[in-house]
Amino acid sequence: MCYQTIVIGGGPSGLMAAISASEQGQRVLLLEKKKGLGRKLKISGGGRCNVTNRLPYNEIIKHIPGNGKFLYSPFSIFDNESIITFFESKGVPLKEEDHGRMFPASNKSEDVLQALVTTLKQQRVEIKEETTVVSTSKNDQQLFEVVTDDQRTYLAKSLIIATGGTSVPQTGSTGDGYRFAKMFHHTITDLFPTEVPIKSSASFIKAETLKGLSLKNVALSVLKKNGKKRITHQMDMIFTHFGISGPAALRCSQFVYYEQKQQKQPSIDMHLDVFPEMNETELREKVKALLQSAPDKIIKNSLHGLIEERYLNFMLSQADIQLDTTYHHLTSQQLNQLVHLLKNFTFKVNGTLSIDKAFVTGGGVSIKEIVPATMASKLTPGLFFCGEVLDIHGYTGGYNITSALVTGYVAGYYAGYHTI
Repeated sequence: MCYQTIVIGGGPSGLMAAISASEQGQRVLLLEKKKGLGRKLKISGGGRCNVTNRLPYNEIIKHIPGNGKFLYSPFSIFDNESIITFFESKGVPLKEEDHGRMFPASNKSEDVLQALVTTLKQQRVEIKEETTVVSTSKNDQQLFEVVTDDQRTYLAKSLIIATGGTSVPQTGSTGDGYRFAKMFHHTITDLFPTEVPIKSSASFIKAETLKGLSLKNVALSVLKKNGKKRITHQMDMIFTHFGISGPAALRCSQFVYYEQKQQKQPSIDMHLDVFPEMNETELREKVKALLQSAPDKIIKNSLHGLIEERYLNFMLSQADIQLDTTYHHLTSQQLNQLVHLLKNFTFKVNGTLSIDKAFVTGGGVSIKEIVPATMASKLTPGLFFCGEVLDIHGYTGGYNITSALVTGYVAGYYAGYHTI
């Protein structure tokens, strides 16, 4: 028995690839090594599933710093609006939230997954869960041979590798696809964690001075060797017992990796501005006005509400200002130093948590060896790749799942028509 297409991996890209490949009634087999499909999909977006993003192409690409431009070709076939149409046509209404993020109106990722699984069944895709692929190859008849752990061999005219990366390994993403890709002589670029918390050995982190403290709408930057900013993200963040986390830190994480590995910096400076909407002069005037309005109060009381109290106390100590100092006893130099630190606190970080703690894998199958318009291998006819196994990665906010669903659909479409 020979299938038109075999899809390895039952995550978002694999599910969409199997649906797309089976649209004309072709025989499609989906192999998933875990019990249950779409395990990562179910936990994405805090269990609500941020299914795509409604921003224009250019904005989406900007939010996919890892080779996002590769997606322009696939987008011409199936894009973010196609994803919205797909789910709404399957009875899953979507709603738009901040920054273009699209969620199911029910706030249940289960509804998104169910729409995909129901479509697979309607299109008679054969699904085998708890089936681990051991090896992949091509025989003399130019058919793909896929051998599973129960010693069975499946044949197909086309093969789609949609196994994900190595992040969130409990969902089944343990890097199998890189091994399969190498069997067909594909290059795997360096793998690294992205969207992952950042580690620091700074004394205030070790002392847990700010542990658990959240800061809203701050500008967090990764600095280059020369002290200039490589990247800045203005979002929320949180201090932890090992370093920093929260949206701003997660988005900065891949640039910490870049500076550490590519620029060979064992420790990297990060810059924190907790008043990004004001310049230093404006902030100085604001702080001065608050202090002058109650000159007999101790400074930390005069500035109550300016910023979270624990951070204010920390900044006062960094500026060598005693907590019981009043405005009368504050020197101009101390005031300038406090304001400067609120706008320019710099601290050292020394890497990120490991790749298995990341939500997204950086690196993967080299896109130089993939045809962007079809997701086909340039090395092996009939072989296709999609999703996180590829060297494409974005920020959180619906960008990675958009890439997964788009590349999955395109890979499936062309795999479904591939002839020997």
